Amino acid sequence: MPSEPPPSSSPASRLPRKFGQYLLFDRIGAGGMAEIFLARARTELGGQRRVVVKQILPSLGAHPQFAEMLIHEAKLAAVLDHANVAQVYDLGRADDRLFIAMEYVEGFDLNDLLRRCTKQKVAVPIELAVTILCDTLRGLDYAHRRTGADGTPLGIVHRDVSPSNVLVSFDGQVKLCDFGIAHANDLVADKSDKGDSPSQTAEALKGKAGYMSPEHARGEAVDARADVFAVGILLWEMLSGKRMYRQVDAGPTLLEQAKRGEMPPLAEKGIASEEVLHGIARKALATNREDRYPSAAAMLRDLESYLADAQLIVSPIRLGDWLVASLGSEIVLERRKRQRAAEALELGPPVKLTPLPFAPSTDTAPVAPSGPPAKLPSSPPRAALAPENAPLPAPSTPSLPPPRSLIGPPPSTASPVELESLHAGPLETTKRANPLNAVYIAFGVLLMLASIYALVPR
Repeated sequence: MPSEPPPSSSPASRLPRKFGQYLLFDRIGAGGMAEIFLARARTELGGQRRVVVKQILPSLGAHPQFAEMLIHEAKLAAVLDHANVAQVYDLGRADDRLFIAMEYVEGFDLNDLLRRCTKQKVAVPIELAVTILCDTLRGLDYAHRRTGADGTPLGIVHRDVSPSNVLVSFDGQVKLCDFGIAHANDLVADKSDKGDSPSQTAEALKGKAGYMSPEHARGEAVDARADVFAVGILLWEMLSGKRMYRQVDAGPTLLEQAKRGEMPPLAEKGIASEEVLHGIARKALATNREDRYPSAAAMLRDLESYLADAQLIVSPIRLGDWLVASLGSEIVLERRKRQRAAEALELGPPVKLTPLPFAPSTDTAPVAPSGPPAKLPSSPPRAALAPENAPLPAPSTPSLPPPRSLIGPPPSTASPVELESLHAGPLETTKRANPLNAVYIAFGVLLMLASIYALVPR
């Protein structure tokens, strides 16, 4: 993979930013042909989904033949609908940049996966490695056999089956992306060889020469067997743990090595039925295409037979669990964090609520003075027994405050005592009965009965 160019500090490269109908919020890759961004797209009904937007470099997008071929190939790729093919959603121009929008697969591409495994010294289990290649071959076989509405074969050849175009999700799904883009790149390289733009040649071939079939590297017409050769290189590299074609100082270039198509010998690693896998790799990497597997389906059958004979049980769930357990999902959490930040910026600055200053009203009711509450005057003490034939005292009526309206403040003429009585409630302003009065009455009745009994003659 070519190294990523450092991000520019120009306004056009700052993230997040709008690009046509998309909001770009994460730059996830770059190469000799395009910059790759993670973006969010909104639908007409208000829904949204994450997509990958590939912005074609201006030097290539301005090339008329390249743009024409890219549009043609992207239209062919858009009709592919398979579980192992990343779907193409959109193709167009925005801000004077040619772009392709495609399905986002949450996980790693195979190149990133192998690099992380090397860094963490984690080996991909052979059954999982073979399963990834089987799913890649399923996607290729579907594309190779795809026909148009009239039944005519579309003749789709990927031309760039490489680790960066094999995507593995955290759900264990494997998808192949970038169908047909290499074909447009080949056109630019061909024009460059004829003197149109010599500097374009290296850029057009950079990053994919290490996975070319010999006939492709020589500039000959290619068919499905060129893609089979590329899968053979992937198998060789996953078995050996290193690149099959490597650039060394004063040595042949990647393109020169690809033209020869020589397969280095594979070392013994002690895996199950190892010689069977080595034989599959040799057949896929035959220099003469006539000695190669005739189709992706033929190579797929041999790999599936290997898994069955070696009793290696694999499922997408197991592949996804291994990815999460071995490599973690921190990269996805970081991308989601950046997406939420981009969505917040898109909504604009937060609303700030400023409280209004309080202005007291001039129509407030009078407030009772502070201090201890005023007390109602107490009634005079009563004698235990009233004298005989004495007039009974008139019942005392408590002084009640004037009536008060249900709405609004109390009358301004109310006295502090009246205000206090309103707060105290009716029970506080009503005279309560003394429980000793009943004792006094009972005692008086007993004395009266005793007197009467003493006067009765015997």
